[in-house]
Amino acid sequence: MIRGCGVARPKPWDVDDELWAVVEPLLPKVERRVRHPGRKRHPDRLVFQGILFVLHTGIAWEHLPQELGFGSGMTCWRRLAAWTEAGVWPRLHQVLLDRLRSADALDFSRTAVDGSHPGAKGGPKTGRSPVDRGRTGSKHHLITDASGIPLAATLTGGNRNDVTQLIPLLEAVPPVRGKRGRPRRRPDIVLGDRGYDHDKYRRLVWALGVKPVIARRGTKHGSGLGTQRWVVERAFAHLHWFRRLRIRWEIRDDIHEAFLTLGCALICWRRLAKL
Repeated sequence: MIRGCGVARPKPWDVDDELWAVVEPLLPKVERRVRHPGRKRHPDRLVFQGILFVLHTGIAWEHLPQELGFGSGMTCWRRLAAWTEAGVWPRLHQVLLDRLRSADALDFSRTAVDGSHPGAKGGPKTGRSPVDRGRTGSKHHLITDASGIPLAATLTGGNRNDVTQLIPLLEAVPPVRGKRGRPRRRPDIVLGDRGYDHDKYRRLVWALGVKPVIARRGTKHGSGLGTQRWVVERAFAHLHWFRRLRIRWEIRDDIHEAFLTLGCALICWRRLAKL
């Protein structure tokens, strides 16, 4: 047996041709000036890989390895900010959701919602967490389909109750195409734990045409919701596998939200790759 002759496994931040074919059309086109063109623009594909490297490893922008060819950390950060302002990441997430629905891999029969506290260093959309000894932090809120595919995510301060994001999460789900007829946006049922127990919000959920199935405070455990809600907890585990999402290092909330949405899109892409 000859050792060392196996094919090297691709790194998680490598962008293959199939993924790039999805991403590239969404990026804003930048025409190079004819007069005084200046330094040649670093290739978008390499910069996108640099952004993925930061998302996966959590490395500081200024420490981005130059020898990997991604460009400087400042170049990657500026491109990320420009693409965020252009709305690239929500569109990427929606395109991948469309493909999943086209492949019959999305289940809108029910959805699950939950919130999770990453660490935070400060900035907008932070607050003193009531469950983490009053530390200032942010909170991720997530809604998934019945199989755990992320449909939408939001960012708030750590002092915001989960129930306040129930309606924003449902409204953040994009119209998902992929099949003939009208796009699908609303699930049949939304599942939530006791943190979402509020009759006012139940009425608001009903008004959207969705049935709320939410555990009641003060009742014994064993409602059975856990056998269906665990998918959102698994989705959080997948999201926080991206080290840049474990601690909020970004002062700008839109940049952290960009990483959050990009993480959701990559989870969708991995699910597609398994079909």
